[in-house]
Amino acid sequence: MVRLRSLGDCVLTTPALDILKRFRNDLRVGVAVEEPFRDVFTGNPDVDEILAGEVGAVRGFKPDVCLNLHGGTRSASITALSGAKFRAGFGHFRQQFVYNVRIPRAQEILLTERTMHTAEHLASAIFHLGAPRCKIPRAKLAPLGPVTKQRTAVIHAVAAAKEKTWPAANFLVVAEQLAASGLEPVFIGSASDDLSAFSKYRMLAGAPLSEVRALLAGANVFVGNDSGPAHMAAAFEVPVVAIFGASDPAIWGPWRTAGEAVTAPGGIESVTVDQVLGALDRLRVTA
Repeated sequence: MVRLRSLGDCVLTTPALDILKRFRNDLRVGVAVEEPFRDVFTGNPDVDEILAGEVGAVRGFKPDVCLNLHGGTRSASITALSGAKFRAGFGHFRQQFVYNVRIPRAQEILLTERTMHTAEHLASAIFHLGAPRCKIPRAKLAPLGPVTKQRTAVIHAVAAAKEKTWPAANFLVVAEQLAASGLEPVFIGSASDDLSAFSKYRMLAGAPLSEVRALLAGANVFVGNDSGPAHMAAAFEVPVVAIFGASDPAIWGPWRTAGEAVTAPGGIESVTVDQVLGALDRLRVTA
């Protein structure tokens, strides 16, 4: 299986892997992924080998079937040169000449025209390849050690684009309310993210994905912009409040956890603090 990136997509690929292994536990499954996202699959019992996102690594695995769930030009090249007898990809992917198994739209496979969540879209490929239809499970991340609840509220207040970033001042108000309720706010971000606005609180910036995963596994709640960490939190059944701007919550909302996607007609800057605090209250997170 080729799933090069990104964080949220990798996490939401794990339900498809779960279905595949339940249907065919005799198969040896490898996932080709870029190094920064490798730890998403570390410890996953449905993955037999984590492969580098390169042609040589995939060819060396000697797959009978190469399923491309990424869809980009590089993943198409890896699939084309994989040496697999069967090369599968969705019918809307470019470079259709690569694939001798073309997977229809998820709506056609699942017999509905509603908007599909990304987890459903990816799992539909496994159903098309022969797995019996079943309830699509929660995303699966293996905790890398004992999980202890820390009375923490993990907050992801950064994003790749302005239209996906709720104002820092709003996050600070939410953090103050969470702290007053007895939870420790912990702000997370990548090494390139500026978390200086949140220096009053504990911060985890540029930490290895395994460390972020451990933090999320023991959290009481996650609050943040629509992001990969939100999907990681959902995989651990942590209550999630995800704040949406440009993305569609029906496609990217919290999957199979107690969660709410908070939106406003005017975009992410129009989402109010009261909306977020109301979501926390409905999730029974004191704030």
